Amino acid sequence: MNALTLLAGVDEVGRGPLAGPVVTAAVILSPDDPMLGKYRDSKRVSEKKRLKQYHHIRRHALSYAVAQANLEEIEHLNILHATMLSMRRCVEALPLQPNQVLVDGNRVPDMPYHVQAVIGGDDSVQEIAAASIVAKVVRDRLMRYLDYQYPAYHFAQHKGYGTKAHLDALREFGPCPVHRMGFSPVAKAAQQRKNTHV
Repeated sequence: MNALTLLAGVDEVGRGPLAGPVVTAAVILSPDDPMLGKYRDSKRVSEKKRLKQYHHIRRHALSYAVAQANLEEIEHLNILHATMLSMRRCVEALPLQPNQVLVDGNRVPDMPYHVQAVIGGDDSVQEIAAASIVAKVVRDRLMRYLDYQYPAYHFAQHKGYGTKAHLDALREFGPCPVHRMGFSPVAKAAQQRKNTHV
């Protein structure tokens, strides 16, 4: 296939949560994919449909890859730069290298490709929408695994986002090793817990 046709869509999941890694995916779709035109932003798709599409993408995509930035990288680099690092990793990990990369949002990572930011791309560019599906399924699985390790925080339910239940658990138990201490609600909960146990 002509390399000019190899367009990779890139998206992230997990910039906003208070815990866990940020996960990114890059996907190069096949022009023969029967689902073309039907992919949507993962947030607009039910969990059941998302999982079905995830398996479909894995079977039918010309190429896909997943990467992440871990807690230490998020704390050291900040969440934006950690996300850019993870995006670069997933594109570099593609078995087929694209000659054009479209990234959801308004910022792009530094990489040796023709790369362009697309605001709202996860609902307007099929490759980005497919990447959002893959990244969401993978990160949700990671958060369910962390739920087994730290059941007090109910990560399987809220995936690390700052819901009332999550904030209540933070106040009651303090942060656990996978919480992002650089995020204000986590730092505040840690300080409050420290003050009550002086």
